Amino acid sequence: MGNPTHYFDTAGIAAAVAAGAHRAAIGGLWEEVGRLQLDFLVSRGLRPDQKFLDIGCGSLRAGVKLVRYLDAGNYYGTDINESLLMAGYDIEIRNEGLLDKLPRAQLVTDGEFDFSWCQAPFDVVLAQSVFTHLPLNHLRVCLERLQDAAAPGARFYVTIFEIADDHPTHRPCSHPGGITSYGARDPYHYRFVDMVHCCRGLPWRATRIGAWNHPRSQHMIEFVREP
Repeated sequence: MGNPTHYFDTAGIAAAVAAGAHRAAIGGLWEEVGRLQLDFLVSRGLRPDQKFLDIGCGSLRAGVKLVRYLDAGNYYGTDINESLLMAGYDIEIRNEGLLDKLPRAQLVTDGEFDFSWCQAPFDVVLAQSVFTHLPLNHLRVCLERLQDAAAPGARFYVTIFEIADDHPTHRPCSHPGGITSYGARDPYHYRFVDMVHCCRGLPWRATRIGAWNHPRSQHMIEFVREP
């Protein structure tokens, strides 16, 4: 994971990309975590004909595998760092011969969860290692803004560092994957009840999936877009 705040250092990320380190800049584990995400999504029913959004897609660690799996034009990705999107497209997608399956315009630079550009609703959405770096209200904002870009019944998968109900939020928590999380600074941790709280008044229902073999012990939450 490296420095947990470095994803917001767009200049630093751009310098790393220019030095050829676009894989390391998003935390490494390129093949392991990329394959893990694809396998998880397919196990949960992701089909090639579905519209898929990868929030915080970085340099397309999972994106390369998802673009190959999905029908042409069905993968969309957003990231706060344009340099990572450029590297993912111009290096990774190009090297895999997948340019014809991914229009460049479907990689969108965004750090505000602004989905106003969405022309067709998404069926499946993933935010892996995004809300581990953000205060809780960012998830609420994301759910509010995503509701109009998600089809009824759409599934939104979010990873978090999860703490037990009896673990005081203000106390650090050490996870089996070697990460220590915190209640008020990055990397953040949350209880499942916090996920439920973010859904109040919105057409989302939260379900705890929990462990999914993530090497740094991030847990998975499923949000389903209700009619």
